[in-house]
Amino acid sequence: MSRRPVHGSIKPSELRALGLRPEDLLDFSASISPIGPPEGVWEAIRSVDLSAYPDPECLELREAICRHLSTPSREVSLERVLVGNGSTEIFHLLTRVYLSNQGAALLLTPTYGEYEGACRLAGAQVLNLDADLAGDFRWDVEDASNLINAKKPQLVIVCNPNNPTGVYLDRLDVEALADAAQDAGSLLVVDEAYLSFVADAWDSLALLDRANVMLVRSMTKDYAQTALRLGYALAAEDVVSRLREYQPDWSVNSLAQKAGISALEDVEYLPKAREAVFNATKYLSDTLRDLGLEVPPSEANFILVKVGDAAKWRSLLLTKGMVVRDCTSFGLPEYIRVGIRAMSDCQRLVAAMAEVTQSALAD
Repeated sequence: MSRRPVHGSIKPSELRALGLRPEDLLDFSASISPIGPPEGVWEAIRSVDLSAYPDPECLELREAICRHLSTPSREVSLERVLVGNGSTEIFHLLTRVYLSNQGAALLLTPTYGEYEGACRLAGAQVLNLDADLAGDFRWDVEDASNLINAKKPQLVIVCNPNNPTGVYLDRLDVEALADAAQDAGSLLVVDEAYLSFVADAWDSLALLDRANVMLVRSMTKDYAQTALRLGYALAAEDVVSRLREYQPDWSVNSLAQKAGISALEDVEYLPKAREAVFNATKYLSDTLRDLGLEVPPSEANFILVKVGDAAKWRSLLLTKGMVVRDCTSFGLPEYIRVGIRAMSDCQRLVAAMAEVTQSALAD
């Protein structure tokens, strides 16, 4: 049995086994921007010289990220930016650099499975602090701080907002984790892959004043560029320098670099994406609750839905052309995760789920 982390989307091998084609399905299992890539990205990609090597330092893209993030009161310097082949590469670099057979990492769970996978590949001990799975899916930050102080892990990783629960920690909670990590000599890594879809996010860049905090962000998800794989980390210069030493040259291809620069220049894109997520999330949550399904609140571009038997529901929805994420691998076998898509797609999903709900009642 494979120990590789389970991810969303549907593999070509499964499609073949089911006799399906990608165009037959609406994929709600991946959580990306619902409005598609920015228009200028396609022109940027076509401008790439495929016979030239990519810039191994991603200089122009890092400059674009700095311009995107900097304000009159806070400048983000080039030396504090690391670009990766998706944010997942950055987590694998982190565990290679910071963990060992004698090391440990604390994960706030349930969460993205690649954190644990990367930690175990490094041979480290993995510690989990579980959220309140019977309640609001939130963590007890005091318990987390006490565990950090007791175990002194090399890494503390929290996803904010969290995948798959959509829980978003406020500034005071994250600062409490950062304080505990600093006292313990730990690096706090905050995965902000879904931050761009939070309706009223607090400014986490202020955390970069701390030497022991890293922020990781996903342009793959922000700008619906999953085929290109693009993410970046923000941290103290010495942390970025250490990770860069372990990163292969040309890790980020030229297509991704050019697409990322173009996307960042479209300043109207993310507000439009946030509005689309807000409207579709409200529609999906309200309508599915009307069907009698339990939908916890979410601050991200996906929702959890309690269906009883997640694997069965995934299979039934596949027969109706809908792909959802079975959350069994997160330790939530009663839940599916539904990524936010265009409103018309969400309406089709609701119709399919209504049919499955009626079928379940008939049984």
